[in-house]
Amino acid sequence: MSKYYIEKKEIMEALDVSDSKALAIIRELNDQLKEKGYVTVAAKVSRKYFEEKYYGYGDMYQEGEADCQSERSAG
Repeated sequence: MSKYYIEKKEIMEALDVSDSKALAIIRELNDQLKEKGYVTVAAKVSRKYFEEKYYGYGDMYQEGEADCQSERSAG
């Protein structure tokens, strides 16, 4: 398991989807990343991007960082 990329098998397990659906998800996310100018790897997608799109972790990361910064400045 790569900590930077998520592969088909993990997506299948995480979302309870078929092999073909997991590959379609990878292609869709990689297409979105390519449009933003990122380099992608076939049959893998950025774990962080996947988590942001499917679980909304991007908002949580930003909120957590803001909470940590406010705690540091208050302390």
